[in-house]
Amino acid sequence: MNSHPGRLAGAAPLTSPKNVPVWLLALVTFSGTLAMHIFVPALPSAATDLGASIGEMQMTVSLYIFGLAVGQLVYGPLSDRYGRRPVLMSGLVLYTLAGLAALVSPGVHALIAARLFQALGGCAGLVIARAIVRDTSTADDTAKRLAVMNLMVTVGPGLAPIAGGALAATLGWRSIFVALCALGILNMLMTWKLVPETGRRNAETSVKSLSRDYLGLLRSPAFVGYAIGGGCATTSMYAFTASAPFIVMNELHRPATEVGICLALLIFGYWIGSMIATRLIGRFAMKRLMVISNLVSIGAALAFLALAASGELQLLPMMAAIMVYTIGAGVASPNALTLAVSVNPKVTGSASGLYGATQMAVGAVCTALAGIGGDPGLAAASVLVGASILAQSCFWIGVKASDATAAGRGVAA
Repeated sequence: MNSHPGRLAGAAPLTSPKNVPVWLLALVTFSGTLAMHIFVPALPSAATDLGASIGEMQMTVSLYIFGLAVGQLVYGPLSDRYGRRPVLMSGLVLYTLAGLAALVSPGVHALIAARLFQALGGCAGLVIARAIVRDTSTADDTAKRLAVMNLMVTVGPGLAPIAGGALAATLGWRSIFVALCALGILNMLMTWKLVPETGRRNAETSVKSLSRDYLGLLRSPAFVGYAIGGGCATTSMYAFTASAPFIVMNELHRPATEVGICLALLIFGYWIGSMIATRLIGRFAMKRLMVISNLVSIGAALAFLALAASGELQLLPMMAAIMVYTIGAGVASPNALTLAVSVNPKVTGSASGLYGATQMAVGAVCTALAGIGGDPGLAAASVLVGASILAQSCFWIGVKASDATAAGRGVAA
């Protein structure tokens, strides 16, 4: 039986949460995604300077996303075996050195390679910061701290394009990588000084044990339900992000400046949801919050679909629906993640990495599906409806499976 009502069996924290600042964990997480968004406004100027094609420059973004997805599968198991601190430090070093390589890249192919390695280094924070939170917190506190991190991290996608555009316009596109290198150095120094080891090293981790851990997680209906459901509930919003320029400019005939406003409102909605989650977690069961908040997202997605299908799509009603959708996602996100990485506390790092990779994969699929057909508004709305309904189904599978497991072990669900 669990000796502490707020803590899962076998998951007692090793280090007081106060010893690992949430702002620092948010900063190292933020850095990995920041580098993806901040370079986008500089693509045209970098292409001109390097004599590269549009397709080649787009590779600097697509391979970055690929690196984030693959890297998350590696860092979790490595941190389980060698500890959170040394693996996180190694990732931050790689992130900084790759940023330096991108800064001095003589051609586009060198830049593409540097960006790939920058992603492989940057995603260390995405995985290990979540694992550190889980190491140092009870279940309810984990969800609260993850929600606080979401509040901080979601600032990145909203501000990064503005910052990148300003740097590229005033100091040139290479100045972006000067800023990213400086951020990497700051992260290394702060991590070295303020982040202690929080995980239990598992010397038995190997390729064989890694395969066993991942297969065990993939065979767990609870983990698969929470992971796929969490991805469908959250990164499905990438479908709207990718479609927004075409909806706003081509369908609604609005100026390009309003695209940025729409995307900022999307991030603001997610931020509000994360803030609401910090207030509600602990007062209500995480499973209940996750399911109810996704029901809100389903309703908002259906409203968006009705607007798009009616042929009377307008900017303000559309953005109202999208904001409600992302508020639901912001509430669901920390709950789904906490439940997923708590399925097997012995492989928290692996679970965190596999969860993150699943999110990236779901986001990529949703983005690709949103490009089908000649009506971007209808396509994006259809993807959001389908993803949110799939998320609800997966959440129910995860809840039932985890409840059944808890009942079999005699642990309160």
